[in-house]
Amino acid sequence: MSPAGAPIRVLIVDDDALVRSGLRLMLGGADDVDVVGEAGDGADGVRAAADLAADVVLMDIRMPVMDGIEATRRIAETAGSRVIVLTTFSADDDVHHALAAGADGYLLKDTPPADIVVAIRRVAAGEPMLSPSVTETLIRGVRDGHGAHRAPAEVPAWVAGMTERERDVALAVGRGLSNAEIADELFMSVATVKAYVSRLMAKIGADNRVQVALRVHEAGLL
Repeated sequence: MSPAGAPIRVLIVDDDALVRSGLRLMLGGADDVDVVGEAGDGADGVRAAADLAADVVLMDIRMPVMDGIEATRRIAETAGSRVIVLTTFSADDDVHHALAAGADGYLLKDTPPADIVVAIRRVAAGEPMLSPSVTETLIRGVRDGHGAHRAPAEVPAWVAGMTERERDVALAVGRGLSNAEIADELFMSVATVKAYVSRLMAKIGADNRVQVALRVHEAGLL
């Protein structure tokens, strides 16, 4: 990962050369973002993420050789880069599979350029970023499925094992609040919030904040 104060190293993975060119041009206007490479399929993206020490990978889903879901899973396991899925698809299955694979963000390609830059900054800082429509898809999928109707006996053990403060933080993460917003709401320091989030990830068995939010919704806590 880049040292503090250095530009965020971004890798673009998309099989459409025009999309890659457009993203590179758009991100070139952000002083704190440095596009360090491109890849045209998931397999090349996995290799490039490691070789280029990318901080954030912008990842399409539907690509030849290896799709973006599998590439995200491998990058999350081996490269240490954070992944933002950037795609035209917002189907419930795509969202769930991407987040379960370890994606830290999920944006649609019609997201305004300025919001994509904000997402890169937030994800590089360890906070998730989802398009509003993707958040709606996620919550609707949980409510229409088993999450909102889970019987008491089916509530995961980690829910019962949470302290009251951990539960407050978990609920705030589930609502999509940033560390700073959680700190303001719960009268805690940002460092303390980060410590609670890390503890929750370990308890829940989540790889990132997005998965914490997903498990909170699945458990019917919101």
